[in-house]
Formats: sequence, C-alpha cells, structure tokens
Amino acid sequence: MSRLLLSLFFLGLALPAGAQLEPKQLPRAPASATLIPLSENWRLDGDLPVHALLISLQGLANRGDARLYLEYPQSWQWEIVHPLIRFLQQRHGVQFERLALNDADAALAQFGQFAKGCVVWDKQVRSSLIVAFTIAGVEDLVVVTEDQLPLAAKHGLRPVVDLRGRFTGQPDHAIYQWAYDHYFDRCSRYYYVVMGGESGPQMQPGIADFGIQQRAFFSDLSANPEHVEEIALLRKILSQQQPASVVLGWHSYAKDTEGQHTSLVGNYGLIMEGLHNLPNVSFTSQIPLTPDFKFTNNHHIRLDEKLVAADKVYVCAVSTDSMGIGTWTKPGRGQIPYTWQVLMNWVWLNPPVLQFFYEDKSPNDYFIGGLSGPGYMYPKAIPADKFPALMKVGRGLMERLDLRVLEIMDYSEGNRHVGNTDLPKEVVDRYYEQFPNVLGFINGYGTARTFDLRDGRPFLSYDYYLAVDRSIEEATADIEELTRLNPKRPYFLLMHVREANTIEKVSKIIGSLTEPVEVVPLDVFLKYAANKKTYETHYQQPTDPIYRNP
Repeated sequence: MSRLLLSLFFLGLALPAGAQLEPKQLPRAPASATLIPLSENWRLDGDLPVHALLISLQGLANRGDARLYLEYPQSWQWEIVHPLIRFLQQRHGVQFERLALNDADAALAQFGQFAKGCVVWDKQVRSSLIVAFTIAGVEDLVVVTEDQLPLAAKHGLRPVVDLRGRFTGQPDHAIYQWAYDHYFDRCSRYYYVVMGGESGPQMQPGIADFGIQQRAFFSDLSANPEHVEEIALLRKILSQQQPASVVLGWHSYAKDTEGQHTSLVGNYGLIMEGLHNLPNVSFTSQIPLTPDFKFTNNHHIRLDEKLVAADKVYVCAVSTDSMGIGTWTKPGRGQIPYTWQVLMNWVWLNPPVLQFFYEDKSPNDYFIGGLSGPGYMYPKAIPADKFPALMKVGRGLMERLDLRVLEIMDYSEGNRHVGNTDLPKEVVDRYYEQFPNVLGFINGYGTARTFDLRDGRPFLSYDYYLAVDRSIEEATADIEELTRLNPKRPYFLLMHVREANTIEKVSKIIGSLTEPVEVVPLDVFLKYAANKKTYETHYQQPTDPIYRNP
C-alpha cells in the first residue's frame, strides 16, 4: 500500500475496494517514449483542436505505462518543461523518439489503438470541449472537431459521441448538468478537474491528459455566489468527492475569483492543486524516484538549536508560488539565501519534478511546505472537524520531503487589497497542535498581521510584498520606510517575492539599502525570531473587515 493510501487509511478515510487516489507507479522509468512538440497557438480557431486531440490521446496512451510525452512551447507558463525533458533523459534514462510539430497523424498511427473511437466537440461552443474531456476519459475516446473526422477515420476511429449542435445557445450550468446526468456516476471520486484559467477563444488544458487518464469529471463551473445555478451544481459535485481527494486545475478568470473557488473547495475538506496548464502528469506521475535519491533539504541549524539575534535588520526572501512557474531557471539563483515553497503533493503526483528541484538546488536554496497544508487551501474555510485529517496528511508529506517550516495563506475573507488575510487565534491554535515538530510558521501572501511565539516556534507574517511591477528604486524606498517604521532591533523583515521577480532583482534591492541588513535562510530567521521577540502577538479580531469576494 502506498504512503498516501496508508495515511488516508489511518485517518479513517476508508477507500472502496479497487479505488486509488495515488497514481500507480512503474517499477522504473521507461527506456523509451515518444515526444511530440506542440506549437505556440492555443486558440479555438487556431491549433487548440490538434492540441486537444493529442492531449486526449496522451491520457489514454499513458494508462498503464508512460508512453507519450508532449513538449510544450518555450513560452509555456510552467517554465521547466524543457529542462525536465533533459532531466528525464539524463537522470532517469528515458530516450525520446521525436515526432514532428503537432503531428496528430503519426501520433494516431502509433497510439490510436488505445482509443475506442472519438468524441466530436463543437467549435462554436467552447464548453463542449470541456465536456468532451470528461467523455474521453469515461468512454476511452479521443476528442476531435468536425474537421478532424477524416483523420480519425484514417486510423479506424469512428464517432461514438457527437456534441455538434447539442449545446447551441445553452448556458454553462445546463451544459454541465447534461454532462453530470450522463457521465458523473462513472467518473473518479478522487479527482475533479476545473478547466479554467483562460477564457473566450483561448484554452490551455495542460492538466487534461491526467484528468482523462484518471477518468475525472471536467467543468469550469463558477464558485461565484452570483452564479446561482453554476455554484449549486459545483457544490453537488464537490460534496460527492472522497474526503481529502484532489481538485485539479484552476478557476475561470471570466467567472469567479481565486478566493471564491479555493474557499469553496476547502469547505468540503478537499485538496486544491491549482495549475490548469500543468503538463504531462499522466506521464510523470508514473515515474518513480531513482533508487539512489532521497529528499534532503539545506538545513542550517538543528531543530533544538538556539541562536542569539543581534540588534540588526534580518531579511528573509520567500517565493511561494510553484517553483516551475517562477524564476528557478533564471540567472541569479544561489546569489543570496532564498526560500521556495514546495508543492508537497507532487511527491506522488509528480515525483521526477520534485527530484529535479531537489537535485538542482544551490546551497542557498531552502525549501518549505505549503500552502496551508497538503495542497493549496484556506484554513478559515476548512470546517474544524475536517482540519485534523488534512493536516495529518500534510505532516506525513513534510516528513518525507524533509521540510521543517509550513507556510499558510488565506484569501477566504480578503486578499492583499481588501478585507484581511489574518488568522483568528483558534486557527493558529490548530496549527500549533497539528504541527508540533516544525521550526515555525509563516503567513500571508501580501502583508498580514498574525504573529505569535510558542515553545520557541514563531508564527510570523509577511511585512513586505514585492510585486512584479515594483521597480528596484520603489522597492528599496518601501523597505527603507519599513525599517524606519520598525526602529526596534532586531527587526525581522519577511518578504514575499512574487514568482516572476528575479533573484538578481531582489539582490539589487537589498544591496541598495542604506542600513546594512543581513539576508538569512528561513530556518535561521525563525531561530533568531524565537530568541528575541520584538514583534507583538496578534490575531485576527472580530471587528476586522471581511470581504468574501476576493
């Protein structure tokens, strides 16, 4: 039994016979696989139809083995697509046979045997493609447009389901209700895919291969309370998923907000893995870690070690978004101590990716867990009775990944512009209770005001948020002002760096400061903060503003 299944078993989250959350892994990486490059065009009236066909074929072909890998373009948001190909070749021994760009003909010739036919989606109704992804997984079909029917027929694939004209003029809640009525009973209860992100003529369904492989239900239903019919159906779907199961993808930018969607997922005690364009998971989820590898962090102090803080300004820079969509591959990494938040579920969902990061880290790279638990979640949105089970899974993941600090973020009652991102005392109490062996906790995304210190373990919030469009001069002036407003020394300045900011930029900002500061790793930072408490204990107050549409 896998580690995660064991965790769920001991939590009392019984799994039906034959069911599985964690994807099955191969004994070893395949010696060879097929690679197909994809173009830059992801428009419905451009290359999206051929990309969707290939992604659906990939999900089917990768059931039971890792056979097909798609090479996404250099401009893809998940920036390590190409470095990971080299890593799979060099470290895992995979040799790729490269086909031509967008070569659906050759792909179907090689892998068409894994499909039982095709589902035809309607190019005039964008949501029909999302429904087609559900049908593809349940019925073992590739998704095609009317224009691609001759190509499918060439490879012996006939239409099994035809969505042309079926949804014309219908709203999304009606479209997805039809899909629910016809297919939900046969879909996974461990994965649900929200195929959001881009809207209108664009779609980037990178995670769809894995959703199809796992027979997940797909939609882009809104979590906005104003969309009464859509949120009602979404609630029905989430309520029927297994406890501590996974919601994949991202909310629709055209319908609701990150805060609304992630809050709703948390209401049902589910785990959010929030990248709609995360590619090739049907392939990488099956690849085990190499036998000689062990997750090892760059710890700078012992858990029981005590440090004495000097009367100075200490700075710690933290990048909290996925390491694969930030600046990991950009120049400057290693110049200064830097903290990176790890997507902990990737230990079983995307193991070679985490191995890549751990083996590629510099001595100045330090890893922490987050966000808020085993996945992206808001603690204030999680019912108290569901909290311990989720955090027990989180503790197990942190132990395996050699992580000693947990980062928390909550946008359920505000964001960095409105409302608040602070935590009430009872939520802070839960974290101290559930994570007794961590060095400490950090909180926020933008700045926040939740601070505590218990048994030598600090709970600190961000004092500064470095936005992408903030210039070096502006950020330097901001931090200068913060050091003046906080004259008591030591002053512990925790800085959240938005992922697209380069480390070179951060280094230049720190080097431009008038008062000398010391940049330290987060574990050292927390030990200093435990030694000399110059911050005030504070929690969210009942009178604090709340904004539930962040």
